[in-house]
Amino acid sequence: MNADSRRQSLTDFLKTHRAKLQPDVVGLPIGSRRRTPGLRREEVAQLAGVSTTWYTWLEQGRDISVSNQVLDSIAHALQLNEDERKYLFVLASGQQEHTILETTPPQMSPATSLILEQLRYFPTIVSDRKCNVVGWNKAAATVFIDFGAIPPEERNIIWLLFTRKEFKALAANWNDFIRGFVAIFRSYYGQFMGDPWYNEFIAMIRKENPEFSTFWNHNEVNAAPEVFIEFRHAKAGKMLFDLTTLQIQGGHDLRCSVYTPSNGSDTEKKIRNLMKRFAKSN
Repeated sequence: MNADSRRQSLTDFLKTHRAKLQPDVVGLPIGSRRRTPGLRREEVAQLAGVSTTWYTWLEQGRDISVSNQVLDSIAHALQLNEDERKYLFVLASGQQEHTILETTPPQMSPATSLILEQLRYFPTIVSDRKCNVVGWNKAAATVFIDFGAIPPEERNIIWLLFTRKEFKALAANWNDFIRGFVAIFRSYYGQFMGDPWYNEFIAMIRKENPEFSTFWNHNEVNAAPEVFIEFRHAKAGKMLFDLTTLQIQGGHDLRCSVYTPSNGSDTEKKIRNLMKRFAKSN
């Protein structure tokens, strides 16, 4: 990402999060004749302890010097979470922006493959920093989709969520489900925005499904959102999961996403039955 694109991303990010906050939430009077959604620029400046002119220049993406202390104050004023705060620092300074190009496709270790196998009735997916699916177990293939039948170049979580109608039909809480994954993708984008792959992919998926822009423009950043998931499976009916994300140490930033059947539900029993049917049909 070049400097102009980075500054435009900073502008969009600050505007979006400013618009999300209402004055009364941060202890400011609502007042009358308020046309601006959320906070005004001068109100953010007041909360952060900086001049309105300086904050305006920052939001406009001007080439100005920014101290870590001031960025912390702005992050606090906008009530950003830790991942959003890190993202703000990258956009404002560009100091952590770097390019990492994969020379070889990420691969799971034998130990990780064994873990997937042992999580027999817990649908589990391993993905890389681009959200490409690197590995999965039989439970994931049974509940979600047969990843092995998908061409490798399309085996990307974000791509599948926005191009495969069966996923939208599967998730009962679709908006929360998809926003969580887009927030994860943006956290990677913030870490590796020097890699041109991300902008190329975003342009491609926007063209394929314009709905992606709606979620992307929320500017939410979260490396590991807590997501409660309700699926309406065509063959098993209602299924409830808690999503747990584990980071796999190594050079490829692999992420292990485990869908644990919720306590008190009959989800695990349904998975067992589905897998039995799947085994008989093959």
